Amino acid sequence: MSTTTRAAVVESGGAPFTLSEVVLDQPGPGEALVRMVAAGLCHTDLGVASGALPFPLPGVLGHEGAGVVEAVGPGVSSVEPGDHVVLSFTSCGGCRNCRDGHPAYCATWLPLNLLGGRRADGTSTISRDGQDLGGHFFGQSSFAERALVDERSLVKVDPDVPLDSIAPLGCGVQTGVGAVWNVLEPRAGSTLLVLGAGAVGLSAVMAAALTPATTVIAVDKVAGRLELAKELGATHTVNASEVADIAEAVMEITGGQGVDGAVETTGSVFVLRKGVDALAARGTLVIVGAPPFGTEVSLDVNGMLGGKRVVGLTLGDNEIQTAIPVLVQLVKDGKLPLERLISRYKFEDIDRAVAEMSDGTSIKPVLTF
Repeated sequence: MSTTTRAAVVESGGAPFTLSEVVLDQPGPGEALVRMVAAGLCHTDLGVASGALPFPLPGVLGHEGAGVVEAVGPGVSSVEPGDHVVLSFTSCGGCRNCRDGHPAYCATWLPLNLLGGRRADGTSTISRDGQDLGGHFFGQSSFAERALVDERSLVKVDPDVPLDSIAPLGCGVQTGVGAVWNVLEPRAGSTLLVLGAGAVGLSAVMAAALTPATTVIAVDKVAGRLELAKELGATHTVNASEVADIAEAVMEITGGQGVDGAVETTGSVFVLRKGVDALAARGTLVIVGAPPFGTEVSLDVNGMLGGKRVVGLTLGDNEIQTAIPVLVQLVKDGKLPLERLISRYKFEDIDRAVAEMSDGTSIKPVLTF
């Protein structure tokens, strides 16, 4: 049986979010109907809403949802009505990377999550006035009071943890954490650099504080965010608007050695290049920030011969059924102070949340329903 609900619809590229009544298809095989309690707002949502990516519009976005399962479709076994869930990305479950525990590199990741707007079989999950809308965003489209969600996007979580405090785990937080834990894997005495102190960068800082790394350098242009980075575990900060060269500033902090690992979250190829230049021999830079498709960066080839590595990353390379419950426990125990990043907005105020995220007022907006 279909479900009528209210969603934030983007009518066309660059248009604001408009609250509208939509109809969700009934849960099919491997799907669940979830009553949304909270949804984080991510820069990926803003990029798609701007028209920068070819997602079918009008459509419903949202990919950091958290809520309560209301109904399940045929074959769903991991959740049941009443379960509290965090919503993350979806994947096919059958390709080589999925079977190998790396679903963020699923062979069908782009159409299933970011660009397709429909189920894998081509059918629509959302309609309005009899017309199909773009949906199935990250297998969820959670900017709505109810969402039709892929089972592979759902993670059952501890019901004692408030859902509005953990919704950002679905994308941004697990991305920053995974860059540190899954790729850089700091050893005792490691030196790390985090470029950009937004939600992803500050998540990387918090993750680094839970490792044996002894030097964690945060770079940003906003003094307030750098102060927060220090409170969350950064040992040093660099205000990019106050130094002539980021790489030189990092080299000065590290006594000319450079850093063992760097996380680039800004999407700026200029900043990416500075991060590579700041690496020590055998150092690794993780690319997290995504500039427009087709963007290229130039590197000093001879400078790379000292064993430097540049690695791209999607969703922290996490297996969500394993990673997200651990992150929820860390939030519950106060070891991952995610609350310091969150600003809450009523669902009706989504455009204010977008504006305040865009101007830097809010680090991680969370919509509440």
